[in-house]
Amino acid sequence: MAAFQPSLECDNISNIHSEQTDSDLIQKTDERYRETLPNLPKGKGWITEHLVQYQGFWLTPNAALKILMWVQDHFKPRPTDIFLASFPKSGTTWLKALIFATVNRTRYGFADHPLLTTGPHDCFPFLDAHLQEKDRSRFDLDRFPSPRLLSIHIPYILLPNSMTDHQSCRFVYICRDPKDVLVSKWLFLNKLRPKDLPPISLEEAFELFCQGISHYGPFWDHVLGYWEASLETPEKILFLKYEDLKKEPLVVVKRLGDFLGYPFSLEEESKGVVEEIVKLCSFENLSTLEVNKVSEQKFSKDTIIDNRHFFRKGKVGDWKSYLTTEMVERLDEITYEKLLGSGLVFGS
Repeated sequence: MAAFQPSLECDNISNIHSEQTDSDLIQKTDERYRETLPNLPKGKGWITEHLVQYQGFWLTPNAALKILMWVQDHFKPRPTDIFLASFPKSGTTWLKALIFATVNRTRYGFADHPLLTTGPHDCFPFLDAHLQEKDRSRFDLDRFPSPRLLSIHIPYILLPNSMTDHQSCRFVYICRDPKDVLVSKWLFLNKLRPKDLPPISLEEAFELFCQGISHYGPFWDHVLGYWEASLETPEKILFLKYEDLKKEPLVVVKRLGDFLGYPFSLEEESKGVVEEIVKLCSFENLSTLEVNKVSEQKFSKDTIIDNRHFFRKGKVGDWKSYLTTEMVERLDEITYEKLLGSGLVFGS
């Protein structure tokens, strides 16, 4: 399914790339990719045979690395762009729905809302998973209306200056207790692992995660990058915890509205608009919709994911059903050491 494009008034974009220009840019990125790839350290992959380490982070070599290079070299953000950034399996799908519904709440009614028939990943597409040559015709960023809602897993320090500049776009970052991230990531990626590769055991996934070898990992470096940036520029980066969103969704949604420039009026609050958004985007509602049961997402030519896999449990503390006492103690110790002095803490 093509990315959903809301019918907001489109900015007058005069610098639409020609097909020839796009082809030239892609060719330059391909050349840098081919020169760089052979020299990168390798680690065991969770869904692919291996990951490669690039500028301190672990990426899939045939998708994430090439796309990251494209973003670093050629992506041109707009000042109005809104990015949802996250480490994989941290609550991305839920927050996509909440942001989309908040930004577009005056345009759509709740009875016939796009989220009832279109998955969150189509309403709020991944930038770093769709910028591929074969997808350009259906995912033309230049033709997207403003504000563009785009999602990324890219670590903050790997983003180009054009995106991290103080005068540029806004970011909402969501993080989650690493124990829940580990379990959710392991269960999710094992479903996608090719049949010709043996499943990864929880014990093996645990060791890799602790070593930082996981998609866009190390986890702690990813989280700290956005955390520290949010402290420096709080008007540009809103840092959220999944656990807080679960505990007080109404409070967080109102914070989202304020931060993104779409504050809820007293009249909207009195009419229960915030509650309606939370209800529309709830796990209980989204997970039962037909589109999130039968449709699929194509993230690359080799990665197609059923929407239903994005809706597992959404629980806080589900790690208790999987991790041993020894695993919990080790992961908590690593987390404590990595985050020491940062001011960022996770509940145990």
